[in-house]
Amino acid sequence: VQLQASGGGLVQAGESLRLSCVVSSTPWNFNTMGMGWYRQASGKQRELVARISSGGGTSYADSVKGRFTIARENAKKTLSLQMNSLKPEDTAVYYCKAEYGGMNYWGKGTLVTVSS
Repeated sequence: VQLQASGGGLVQAGESLRLSCVVSSTPWNFNTMGMGWYRQASGKQRELVARISSGGGTSYADSVKGRFTIARENAKKTLSLQMNSLKPEDTAVYYCKAEYGGMNYWGKGTLVTVSS
């Protein structure tokens, strides 16, 4: 399973970014996989940002509720994260993760930097 995340960059506080993650080389249907976005700030542990189940149910970290929206487009095997009202504390490397059969598959991260 390969996951390719993109969309990171440098923005100012209050601005928006949209991250995308394309899944490929999977023997399973994308729509049967749970998907999530995680982030890891410098010197900190990786943390869950948002998750979407195969059925479309979503959950968010308290720190991003109301600002971030996770979505999936099954036909394109794509996961997205719309990030609005970004804050300096959102600065991190963002990773997408696929879940299937009790296994987790990670992509390389994309760096998001929010300046104050």
